[in-house]
Amino acid sequence: MRPLAGITVLDFSTLLPGPMATLLLAEAGAEVIKIERPGRGEEMRSYRPAWGTDSVNFALLNRGKKSLALDLKNPADRAKLEPLIARADVVIEQFRPGVMARLGLDYDTLAKKNPRIVYCAITGYGQSGPKRDVAGHDLNYIGDSGLLALSMGPASHPVVPPALIADIAGGAYPAVMNILLALRARDATGRGCQLDIAMTDNLFPFMYWAIGDGLAANEWPGNGTALVCGGTPRYRLYATSDGQVVAAAPIEQKFWDEFCELIGLDAPLRDDSRDMAATTQRIIAIIGAQPADHWRQKFTGRDCCCSIVADVRQALDDPHFRARGVFDHVLVNEAGARMPALPVPVDAQFRAPVTEPSSAPPLGANNAEFNA
Repeated sequence: MRPLAGITVLDFSTLLPGPMATLLLAEAGAEVIKIERPGRGEEMRSYRPAWGTDSVNFALLNRGKKSLALDLKNPADRAKLEPLIARADVVIEQFRPGVMARLGLDYDTLAKKNPRIVYCAITGYGQSGPKRDVAGHDLNYIGDSGLLALSMGPASHPVVPPALIADIAGGAYPAVMNILLALRARDATGRGCQLDIAMTDNLFPFMYWAIGDGLAANEWPGNGTALVCGGTPRYRLYATSDGQVVAAAPIEQKFWDEFCELIGLDAPLRDDSRDMAATTQRIIAIIGAQPADHWRQKFTGRDCCCSIVADVRQALDDPHFRARGVFDHVLVNEAGARMPALPVPVDAQFRAPVTEPSSAPPLGANNAEFNA
């Protein structure tokens, strides 16, 4: 039996943070009912590229869920939610503060009908504070938290991070964690609660070291100056002669000694505390003189914490991930096309067998089931 079997989730969220959170809950066995506007459904259905009727993004994030198409501005449609609200365990929404209250779907209203409900609101800046109503996206949230300033490249050519860190690590994952905590607390008290998941707030744990350096030693890290941001030759990206990149992370001395020996670094430069810039420049020259395959062979089987940066296609084909079954679960669309399902951080023992393909629901696919 999957651990969240019997848990019902009403999902009012769209795009990434909420849908990824409810994907994790669905993978663990929860019944997730996605509430969408009639006609178009949620915005991500229309994204590109398409994979069948809807976008591949929508398919990846919404597999295993049900879809209920309702106009939340219509009192008659909202009334159709009443039976679901009465039996729901969890509600997830990510509107701006105040929107659900105007619809009569806020926590205080729903808790009067169902005191056991766990109500999770995901926003950029939270339900309170001067920024609560400010519009933003992931780049704004990581910028406001200070995280982006730690490593964003030179001001002349700043680099946008490759992942939506706030949406996933600041929104979806904390939402799931707190929902599970709230359900556990409900086991003891019999009552649900309201969860205020502010994506920007939840980015600060990622900077524990930067906060510690600043507060304890007044050594506030700058753009690319700290240990884990490229401020040392021991944790850095080095270009190869064929345009690929070595990810070098030999921080500890034993790994550093092995790395220096493997690349043949000049003996006077191996003590990188003497002239860090000179050591770095020499490594850049050495690594840059040979192609990636040369360094891949050098590093294979050696304890030096070095690897060749893979692109996404190469990563999906990596024998290690294949051996671990990371991409074994299957996603299928309405036309019968198949692809690997998006991997999720849910242990295999808590998920459906890989032999059971899953799909995202067509818009309103479950209206009849719920008499809506």
